[in-house]
Amino acid sequence: MKSPLLSLPGAVAAEGRDEGVAAHYGDLFREQRALADGNGLVDLSHRGVVTVTGADRLAWLHLLLTQHVSDLPAGQATEALILSAHGHIEHALYLVDDGESVWAHVEPGTLEALIGYLESMKFFYQVEVADRTEEFAVVHLPAGSIAQAPDGVVVRETPHGRDLFLPRADLESYAAENGPVAGILAYEALRIETHRPRLGFETDHRTIPHELGWIGSAVHLEKGCYRGQETVARVHNLGKPPRRLVFLHLDGSEVLLPGPGTPIRLASEGAEGRQLGFVTTSARHHELGPIALALVKRNVPVDAELLAGDTAAAQEPVVEP
Repeated sequence: MKSPLLSLPGAVAAEGRDEGVAAHYGDLFREQRALADGNGLVDLSHRGVVTVTGADRLAWLHLLLTQHVSDLPAGQATEALILSAHGHIEHALYLVDDGESVWAHVEPGTLEALIGYLESMKFFYQVEVADRTEEFAVVHLPAGSIAQAPDGVVVRETPHGRDLFLPRADLESYAAENGPVAGILAYEALRIETHRPRLGFETDHRTIPHELGWIGSAVHLEKGCYRGQETVARVHNLGKPPRRLVFLHLDGSEVLLPGPGTPIRLASEGAEGRQLGFVTTSARHHELGPIALALVKRNVPVDAELLAGDTAAAQEPVVEP
């Protein structure tokens, strides 16, 4: 869905998975600094919104999700995954229960498949699943923001800020009162800085939660069975994931950022060396300069200097080998 905030002065439309909102509003670093200081907001209205209502909603979701949600207190935010039978990540949900319904926002383009799966698993449970994307827009307020959520708006509060499920009709007026509005590139730079993975960016068709550090935050290791749970338990108890997420400090002298899929190699082997992984997301940060997240093979030494394409990169482990 195309956001009305794309009509604001300086707005440059995002492309790819984030199409529909602004990449930036003319000053990427100013927008980042504002968010880092707890000011402004981010338009995430392109994300899908789903609600699950009914007396059995928490017990039912508990059977399907990787997170322990059967006793989720009203107002407490959490995140959860849906895995394939082989333990590969298929969906990521960012949840909160308001006492009557579970609200979740999900990656653009994933909601139809998610709702299809949820509908297929209802059986005799007293639950109703609804696509609320046309009615509600997700707005992110950064940590430290003093902006108020309007009365009746569901809020999902995390250490990184608050996600508001705002009536879509109120998006323009709320942004005018609580701006400045920052683009998705500023939001992404801060996400990369804090090593937070994103479905469809840090994941591919064979990603398991252990590779991205989602154990704990999105995967509860002591809850009951769910699809893919055997893989999660086996890797946790008996082995190590084949890949691990790393944070990269990139050489700032390069003009272009290495894009998603750029091969990662050992610097000692040069640009013709063996490929050991790939860049998942990169950005220009207002303080750190060019940065990225990447997936590399588990046995890559943690102190090894790397190359992202032709760009020198120093790594910080996010997931320990």
